[in-house]
Amino acid sequence: MATTSLSSISSLVTSTTSLSQEKPISVLTRRSSTIIRCAIVSKPIEKKKVWKRDEFPAISEKLIPGFPNKRTPIKNVKKKLDRKAKAAAWANTVFEMLREQPFYQPKEGTYMKLLGLLGKSGQPHRAHQLFDTMVEEGIEPTIELYTTLLAAYCRSKLIDDAFSILAKMKGLPLCQPDIYSYSTLIKTCVDTSRFDLVESLYKEMEGQGILPNTVTQNIVLTGYAKAEKYDQMEKVLSDMLQSSTCKPDVWTMNVILSVFGNKGQTEMMERWYEKFRDFGIEPETRTFNILIGAYGKKRMYDKMSSVMEYMRKLEFPWTTSTYNNVIEAFSDVGDAKNMEFTFEQMRTEGMKIDTKTFCCLIRGYANAGLFHKVLSIVQLAGRMDIAENTSFFNAVIFACAKANDLLEMERVYIRMKEKHCQPDVTTFSLLSEAYQKEGMTDKIYDLEQDMEKILPSGIRDESSELMDPVHDV
Repeated sequence: MATTSLSSISSLVTSTTSLSQEKPISVLTRRSSTIIRCAIVSKPIEKKKVWKRDEFPAISEKLIPGFPNKRTPIKNVKKKLDRKAKAAAWANTVFEMLREQPFYQPKEGTYMKLLGLLGKSGQPHRAHQLFDTMVEEGIEPTIELYTTLLAAYCRSKLIDDAFSILAKMKGLPLCQPDIYSYSTLIKTCVDTSRFDLVESLYKEMEGQGILPNTVTQNIVLTGYAKAEKYDQMEKVLSDMLQSSTCKPDVWTMNVILSVFGNKGQTEMMERWYEKFRDFGIEPETRTFNILIGAYGKKRMYDKMSSVMEYMRKLEFPWTTSTYNNVIEAFSDVGDAKNMEFTFEQMRTEGMKIDTKTFCCLIRGYANAGLFHKVLSIVQLAGRMDIAENTSFFNAVIFACAKANDLLEMERVYIRMKEKHCQPDVTTFSLLSEAYQKEGMTDKIYDLEQDMEKILPSGIRDESSELMDPVHDV
């Protein structure tokens, strides 16, 4: 194994040696000594299955040292929602007590805060009741109050109710919806892929003389990018570039760079980066993380290192996303050694470890054939109370399939559903591929039945294509 070590102050120096795309570079920095190491690994790691049947920790929590037999299924996201709900309940109780006092005077600001709190805690109907109480107490509704109520329904993705609030606003001369009202509703339509409604709202805005602002356009641009509607995305971007009131900003820049980065079109990504820079838009930490992720996926480790060096020079801190992107780059090629170096450095730097970190580690160890380390890293995720979302379960299912341990794979899938974590297209594709490899057509049929119950029709059609045995022929 050839290793190159270079030293510098608060910076990363890329080796001048030409590096092939099969030889990853691990970029690690220690604040105490500011030593940068670039390790080139050429020896493949021997693949060996080591866990025992029924041992996989996604179900077998008793294997975790010091862990109680009955762990609460509550994870970070649910805790956060519970805290918001409790805060809303507490605030509502205090408010009811306050209303009973003889000195109480209804105030618009108080209702505004309570409406926002109930919306954030997922209680839009309770917010509507509070709104009606406010009107009964003699407070005249305003655009801001109606928009806050509208946002409460939008947060819970209750589009019909949100449109009902919008209709009420349009019927009140002093509460006509403004750009903030429309932007709030447009974001919900985008998040739920209701682009037909987005177009109708744009026409409605145009009829009322309301021009979309940069935030509105960026919301729509992001939605089109995620839905891979590139023609519509290009039209929105073109309108922004030609507009005098709705200029693109760093959010716009990040969306466009992400599109080309995710598609592996790094040259186009670089061209657009230069275009935005010429337009006077300054990059931010997220911009650099997008570049690092794109270069890592294409195994362009020299460019990945150069961006990290540039971040140090500009005094942009490396974040959790920075480290995750580097870990993911090594994970994809099964480079366990450099992946571990980066993870340990991440912990040394005091970075927050999140679900994506563990997803990358699980996949990386699976790609390297180090299944005993998959076991250990899932146990560590449990001890650190990492949220087990769809991506996490998909990573574990990937590892089980890689180990040809279909029994554990099925148990992980069952647990996923028990924890009300909805499977997605990736989940069904991983399971189907594993069953196809073993010729288990009955299992594929059962999986298709599950898919029909869980996935929306549009996404289901896409997944069915992936599950079709002759699809790749």
